[in-house]
Amino acid sequence: MANMNNTAKEPLIRIGKRNELTAKNAMFLRLAAFGLALVAGGVFILAVGHNPISVYWTIIRGSFRSEMAIQATIKYMIPLLITSLGITLAFRMRFWNIGAEGQVIMGAIFASYFALFFDGLPHVLLIILMIIAGIIGGGIWGLIPAFFKVRYNTNETLFTLMLNYIALYIIVFLRDGPWADPESGGFPKIARFSKNAQLDKIFGVQAGWIIGIILVVLVFIYMRYSKHGYEINVVGESKATARYAGMNVRKIVLRTMFISGGICGITGMVSATGSDMTLATAVAGGVGFTAIIVAWLARLNPFTILLVSFLFSVLEKGSTVIQSEFGLSTDSSEVLQGIILFFVLGCEFFVRYRFIRRKKGGTD
Repeated sequence: MANMNNTAKEPLIRIGKRNELTAKNAMFLRLAAFGLALVAGGVFILAVGHNPISVYWTIIRGSFRSEMAIQATIKYMIPLLITSLGITLAFRMRFWNIGAEGQVIMGAIFASYFALFFDGLPHVLLIILMIIAGIIGGGIWGLIPAFFKVRYNTNETLFTLMLNYIALYIIVFLRDGPWADPESGGFPKIARFSKNAQLDKIFGVQAGWIIGIILVVLVFIYMRYSKHGYEINVVGESKATARYAGMNVRKIVLRTMFISGGICGITGMVSATGSDMTLATAVAGGVGFTAIIVAWLARLNPFTILLVSFLFSVLEKGSTVIQSEFGLSTDSSEVLQGIILFFVLGCEFFVRYRFIRRKKGGTD
């Protein structure tokens, strides 16, 4: 009777952890998910009255049809790449840094201070100072939740998320107060940076892409070959094991979150001085949240992040082109992006887990 009662209570379908898939099978699942995403997206495109093949081709062509289009695609990619690299360090340590948005903003604020008030310095020196300031600004904003985590065991997800809004309103305060542009005619904005304080362009694109590629290599080496990278991985696997091995977990968490926030801060500096040429409330533009998706899809691998960031940028740039060529609304293009991402992200669930159906007699 007891066995019958236990069987009755078991769910008909449950979720169980899948045995580790081979690289070939995992790749097959991901390709199948991408194919299903295209089919589902095609159904949506048909529903709004357009040819799916034409729309998909336009997305690809729109990202590479001219030198200007390629530059725009790279421009989309730069902040996404750098921010994804930043949060990768925290995620490797199982510290859920949802505050990249705020860290980007603080990096922009610190860098903008030098751009606005020290623009008389030599150009190269000023750029170096702004990069350092961006690292410090983002690093401090990453260090704050890390301190409270190791000292009071606070929830880092909520803490980092709330800091995003505080950082945003610091910009609002500066824009409407001490940094307000006196020549704006009452319009709330911060003055445009002088040419000396703007990031140089290389092949027609702001030099942030060079910084991003350098960071890909540095983060890979740091994670794979340095002692600090090894400590991050051990802490991520088990804090108890790290302590047993004699590691100072508190120090590792603080150091890693400063570096994580600092890299995100570089994004702020690059966006403010290379793209916007001023400090605005849209300096982060939601990149801190999109970077989370990119980092996880890339399995926290810096070189894969480079590829995934590029693909995201193609999708983003191409979506703006189909809006103009097919007369699709912004909402329609975002729905299409959402459908594709839904299937691609859902695939990662099936790579790690499976559905188990209860058979007769209570066996799986």
